[in-house]
Amino acid sequence: MKSTFLHTNINVFDLNKSIQFYSEALGLHEMRRIEIPDGSFIIVYLGDTETDHLLELTWLRDRKEPYNLGDNEWHIAFHVDDRNAAFLKHQQMGCICYENKEMDLYFIADPDGYWLEIL
Repeated sequence: MKSTFLHTNINVFDLNKSIQFYSEALGLHEMRRIEIPDGSFIIVYLGDTETDHLLELTWLRDRKEPYNLGDNEWHIAFHVDDRNAAFLKHQQMGCICYENKEMDLYFIADPDGYWLEIL
């Protein structure tokens, strides 16, 4: 049996804010969207146009408070083609939450507090 990655899902509190963040911070853009007739949820798939892997953002209409991510002991990793330019952009955005200079990596936090590793 062979399997391949399709997407990674995260739930977001403010869909438009999240889409804007991922577009500005990582250059992801909307690939497709699912909106059901009763409006109870919206799913937006973001992609990088280089790989088939998608980031699935799920917004739930009835959610009244931001998500509790607990210890947030997981992350999604992204490779950037120009680390210095990415670091400067993320610094200007104020979203860098941790830097490990010895390993030449850092993390940014999205509007919901999810950590994203930048390599």
